[in-house]
Amino acid sequence: MDKNNYFAHETAVIDDNCNIGDGTKIWHFSHIMSNCKIGKKCNIGQNVVVSPQVILGNNVKVQNNVSIYTGVICEDDVFLGPSMVFTNVINPRSAVNRKDEYMKTTVKKGVSIGANATIVCGNDIGEFAFIGAGAVVVKEIKPYALVVGNPSKQIGWISEFGHRLHFDKNDIAVCPESNEKYELKNDLVNKIN
Repeated sequence: MDKNNYFAHETAVIDDNCNIGDGTKIWHFSHIMSNCKIGKKCNIGQNVVVSPQVILGNNVKVQNNVSIYTGVICEDDVFLGPSMVFTNVINPRSAVNRKDEYMKTTVKKGVSIGANATIVCGNDIGEFAFIGAGAVVVKEIKPYALVVGNPSKQIGWISEFGHRLHFDKNDIAVCPESNEKYELKNDLVNKIN
């Protein structure tokens, strides 16, 4: 680990055997636990816990007060909003050790998870999905899905630039910012090249 390649605030704690990519910034009072892999150009906000063996891709933005527990993988360009949380045991009990039962959760490329959302373990989140603030995710989320509420419910589809998609009679939608086109087919959205 070469500290010259990334920035860590003096109050951050970084345990042994972490792999931290070039250009990453780790801010006040955050704890990066052993055997984590954090990609290039990530931003880890204040008071963040990254548990052992967590994997974060490149350009992952983690806002303040986020807990990322063992079993979580975030691919490139993921945004984790303030105070959102992952879980890793489906039935935790203080008196029962379940470290060998940690469930895996994969957050695919480009996903945004809003402030105070909770992701119940074992539920993968598809590419570019958008999880609204305060949502509680209890099932797998489709790519480009827009979900809100507790328990979370899909209310639409969203573009890679974060705009709600409105499909025409031919099931085609255009992002108002990027002008990229999307197709809705068999209840799945794909970007048209």
